[in-house]
Amino acid sequence: MQLPIFAKKVLIHQYIDHTLLGPLATKSAVEQLCKEAVKYKFEAVCLPGCYVKMAADLLHDSEVKVCTVVGFPLGYNSTAAKTAEAKTSIEAGADEIDMVIN
Repeated sequence: MQLPIFAKKVLIHQYIDHTLLGPLATKSAVEQLCKEAVKYKFEAVCLPGCYVKMAADLLHDSEVKVCTVVGFPLGYNSTAAKTAEAKTSIEAGADEIDMVIN
């Protein structure tokens, strides 16, 4: 017998990207973000591109993905700039890219 959707156990943590995109992000905040993501088994951490390599190094033995943003926050960057930003982020270890379009 199949249970109704509301009666199934939902593993909500698999759908959460633990995010730190504020202008005051620090290395210690990134470390804390990554620790929490591993502890709670979140799908990913999402953080500024300058912290991608650090997060990738911290999370290399976990299943947590590294996500960053391109063209953030307004999407006013040129296509060439967004392409370069995405390429740099992937080379640094990003698994996912969230692009802001204009």
